[in-house]
Amino acid sequence: MWFANPLKTEDSMYKNQFLITGRTICISLMCWLLLSGSNATAQTKSISNNYRIDSGLVKLKADSSFIYIPVTGWFYSHHPYICRFKDRWIAIWSNGKKDEDAPGQRVVFSVSKDFFHWSDPKVLANPSTDRNGITKTLTAAGFHVYGDTLTAYFGEYSVKRTHTQLFAMSTADGEHWGHPVDLHIPVNPNFGPEPLVSGRLVICGNISFPYTDDPRGLSAWKMSSFYPDSLFKEDNPATFESPAVKSGLPPLCEASFFQTDDGIVHALLRATGDGWKGRLWLTESKDNAAHWSFPTETGFTDNDSKFHFGQLPDKRFYYVGNPDTLHHDERNPLVLALSQDGVHFNQQFIIARSVYKLNKPGLWKEGQYGYPHSIIDHGYLIVIVSRLKEAVEIFRIDLQELK
Repeated sequence: MWFANPLKTEDSMYKNQFLITGRTICISLMCWLLLSGSNATAQTKSISNNYRIDSGLVKLKADSSFIYIPVTGWFYSHHPYICRFKDRWIAIWSNGKKDEDAPGQRVVFSVSKDFFHWSDPKVLANPSTDRNGITKTLTAAGFHVYGDTLTAYFGEYSVKRTHTQLFAMSTADGEHWGHPVDLHIPVNPNFGPEPLVSGRLVICGNISFPYTDDPRGLSAWKMSSFYPDSLFKEDNPATFESPAVKSGLPPLCEASFFQTDDGIVHALLRATGDGWKGRLWLTESKDNAAHWSFPTETGFTDNDSKFHFGQLPDKRFYYVGNPDTLHHDERNPLVLALSQDGVHFNQQFIIARSVYKLNKPGLWKEGQYGYPHSIIDHGYLIVIVSRLKEAVEIFRIDLQELK
């Protein structure tokens, strides 16, 4: 049933959204709310932070290293992810000639054994071409480790932002990779698979949350979303606005989740474009990510950027991102926020706030600390970011700093 027919074109999608009557929209949403049952309403207490300005906040001691700074050829780098696999660090990211998400954008990886010295990037995957010979676009989408196997994920879509596919490639040594595996879901992810307490793996898309009970993360993926399936056919950077308009919401995208002890999965969402008001939005699942509540605005500030939530070994929840609202889209500083209860993120720390200077301008190349991804490894919080969508930098923070 899900996604049998891809959208025709991005242009036709936006034209068609205005032909839908208010009655059709209301009926669709009412049916969805009835089917969602107990997930129809988000929690009463709004998730919030207390960030206002960076002045007076503690600057954490952090090791840092630039993984990649372009010199010639490939000047766009974004969507970075990090993992520790066996005896090495492995980073992947989207890599283009100059502009964001342009045809020909590829996925590359770099390896380090000591965190500070990184190999020159190697190509993990190149995009395919469509029937007209036009090259598609790839987007890096994260990692998943199962046993002795590391799997990397990436999305692909056409120049018209259609025919979205998700692929996976696996390795046993971090250097030699198998052939791409089509996962048969039309999603361009925001993060790779992350586990729930039950062991179920969940991917954060823009507006969807695919899940599987295959511990390898390679098969049996099922779609779920806070929108009814009648409102969208695929999930990529061009498809999240139309269902928002039809649902009376701002454009919501780029989710990240955490799960509390009561089993509820809390997914925060970025509001972007004309819908940006400096706050994240919230959708929740009470049934293991199968259904999601209608999103509501939170009290958590945001700069109009991607962010990442997680949990420390001491059970505190954390956020890494750009909560500043005074300098829209500058994505500076990079902030760590902590919470004891998953509701009030009332401890704020500065991870970094230096200024990177761009080597070559390009489309949408902005944001000092963009699209963070984080992991916990051997007593450290590891954070990887893009710098002005050109360079890739990594930080390492001793968890003892957070006592």
